[in-house]
Amino acid sequence: MSTAASVHKSALKQQRTTLQITLVAALGGLLFGYDTGVIAGSQLYFTEYFNFTAAEQGWAVSSALYGCLMGALAGGYLANRISRKYTLILGAVLFVVSAWGSGFADTLDQLVIYRILGGLGVGLASLAAPMYIAEISPAKNRGRMVSYYQLAVVIGFFVVFLATYFIGGGDTQNMATERLALLHEHNVTQGWRVMFWSELLPATAFFLLLFTVPHSPRWLMLKGRTDEAEAVLARITSSPQEAASELSDIRASLENRSSPNLTVLFTKGIGFALFLGVMLSIFQQVTGINAILYYGAEIFSNALGYGPEDALKQQLWLGAVNLLFTFVAIYKIDSWGRKPLFIAGAVGMCVGLSILGLSIYVQQMGIISLLAVLLFVGSFAMSMGPVVWVILSEMFPNNVRSVAMSIAVAAQWLFNALVANSFPLVNQSALNQDGFNGALPYFIFAGFCVVAMIFVWKLVPETKGKTLEEMEALWSIKDKG
Repeated sequence: MSTAASVHKSALKQQRTTLQITLVAALGGLLFGYDTGVIAGSQLYFTEYFNFTAAEQGWAVSSALYGCLMGALAGGYLANRISRKYTLILGAVLFVVSAWGSGFADTLDQLVIYRILGGLGVGLASLAAPMYIAEISPAKNRGRMVSYYQLAVVIGFFVVFLATYFIGGGDTQNMATERLALLHEHNVTQGWRVMFWSELLPATAFFLLLFTVPHSPRWLMLKGRTDEAEAVLARITSSPQEAASELSDIRASLENRSSPNLTVLFTKGIGFALFLGVMLSIFQQVTGINAILYYGAEIFSNALGYGPEDALKQQLWLGAVNLLFTFVAIYKIDSWGRKPLFIAGAVGMCVGLSILGLSIYVQQMGIISLLAVLLFVGSFAMSMGPVVWVILSEMFPNNVRSVAMSIAVAAQWLFNALVANSFPLVNQSALNQDGFNGALPYFIFAGFCVVAMIFVWKLVPETKGKTLEEMEALWSIKDKG
């Protein structure tokens, strides 16, 4: 075999190995999407089963997100202490417990406890999975590899929307009124429980597959386990020379570095990076994506006039568009760059929300409203969804990555919870119903899209093509400035 052929074969083997490891870790994203998405269909029925008020409904939906916040905060410590891999395994265990317990809940308190446990799992996975993927991916296609995590998130949403659709009775368009009433009664008493239990299969698979992947080489180097790090790098690089170079870069980035602490995080350069990370996380949430995904069935049912069971079918459109446009990000994020994708997506999100809001305000809901929702979701899927996760996973230096990313991701979950908790209250408020005909939340979200676009355009640097170690020089320049 020629030298060129041997190098090509080695490169293909490295790519397959890295992809396999990435796909296992990305299952954490699928569980993220599944666990947070299952609430969208089930809450239509358990809200009626428990006869929740608007405040109780908001608490039941958002409780998992406060668990996500706690999981993200704990995740930074755990990812550094016990490894990215074992943090993901702990998250998988929590997914299993939450899915089982949520389906058996008989009170609001029981439901909230198990949803919080699931949220802890999501928080751990949302912190550890993209970090782990970034640390085992080569710089030239790291954006694409981390985007597989976001792809898994939207696949999780699509799969759970599909599951809740069929569990909820499937196509009910031509169903007789009597049969439809019986189906609805079944969904209110039992269907929503099966929706929660359906998560047990992917959660168990995630748990088992995690035992097949290695530790992150950068975490191994942080712990002084150089030989093990070298062995992992030999698996995920295309040549011994590339492995040696990676090892040298990691070692150099860690030399004379203090352990992660709050003082390091608030130095000028890293403090600026942390500020950008926190703000990107906030913008990802206050622009409304999860209000649309969590309450999509209710929006379709109430604002757009679909019946409860038929609203589950409309959610499939959300999941399909979310999935389709994530592929745009995967294939363009390393060529177009992070900023152009983010800005283009923010413009599309703003337009979609504005059209949706106007159609509700003038009470002319229909196909235009549905298309506006899909434009918003598609624009998010190709921009804020994957771009924010990619930037967060790559922007922080090795020695503070777990702690800094923990803070940024915690901010994301905090504002996710605030939006999810407040949406029913704002949506059902007298100001919204009497003054805006139900359109106020969408106008607010559209305004945040404009602010996010300007923020990224003016302040966020382009990070495509840089190694994780080169990112440190970027913030060093900020220090010197």
